[in-house]
Amino acid sequence: MENVIIVGTGCAGLTAAIYTARANLAPLVLEGHEPGGQLSTTTMVENFPGFKDGIDGPELIMNMKAQAERFGARFQYSTVTDFEPAPGHVRVKLDDAWVETKALIVAAGASARYLGLDHEKKMIGHGLTSCATCDGAFYRGVPVCVVGGGDSAAEEATFLTRFASKVYLIHRRDSLRASKIMADRALENPKIEPIWNTIPVEYLADDQGEMRAVRLRDVNTGAERDLDVKCVFVAIGHTPNTAAFKGKLDMDTNGYLLQREGTATNVPGVFAAGDVADHVYRQAVTAAGQGCAAALDAERYLANLGA
Repeated sequence: MENVIIVGTGCAGLTAAIYTARANLAPLVLEGHEPGGQLSTTTMVENFPGFKDGIDGPELIMNMKAQAERFGARFQYSTVTDFEPAPGHVRVKLDDAWVETKALIVAAGASARYLGLDHEKKMIGHGLTSCATCDGAFYRGVPVCVVGGGDSAAEEATFLTRFASKVYLIHRRDSLRASKIMADRALENPKIEPIWNTIPVEYLADDQGEMRAVRLRDVNTGAERDLDVKCVFVAIGHTPNTAAFKGKLDMDTNGYLLQREGTATNVPGVFAAGDVADHVYRQAVTAAGQGCAAALDAERYLANLGA
């Protein structure tokens, strides 16, 4: 019987690990299929407090993991494949083995949806990203593009006009799906140029492996052309990593876990932190804050159990 199992090793999971480990709860932390979360693919983080010159995403994650290990957190490369509540505790299936725990913190994050083009993973962090607020400031005075047609795409395109010389908004249809106010705000901005009925089909890198252009295809004519941009911002949504909890933990229609009081879910002893529950902010620092809150909520829960 574990005291606490933490699912995920992004900012939320690792912060929860630091707090629960310092509380002498010896948490078991599950690395999952994407150790380090989305920060592990980020080349530079400039907006995490305390690093005036910025820090590499993987380095930040490794530092947080080492900090948690220093206080007694244990790490295991396992993925949760099933979950079920039990009287006074919960059971999680780690690959093929069931493990019992008094408290569970789900901080498995969300995976950004990309386009599935060739060499896509290699380009992430080198001119391909899914977060304008994270990476927009790196592209001052140069042309960029946003792929998508919903509220997120319109909002990210508008945000990027603060930095980029030009923002191309690429959408496969002839009008945006975004709400009218968001669409109007984007399309009325003189720095934003929509490119309708078009999809990206290839990323083109320079000799240093950085984005230099994206190849576009007109969905009506099939004609292709290259668009010179320094970064492609993909804004077609995120998928929360909550499949193992479907039907057992309350979720919204998109699969994000619903928090009740604090970070508590509908199942006693189960808490949610970070991007599994947050589809609004999706920042490293807000995920860390949620990880802290979930750890404190779990500590109080265990204290009330007499653990």
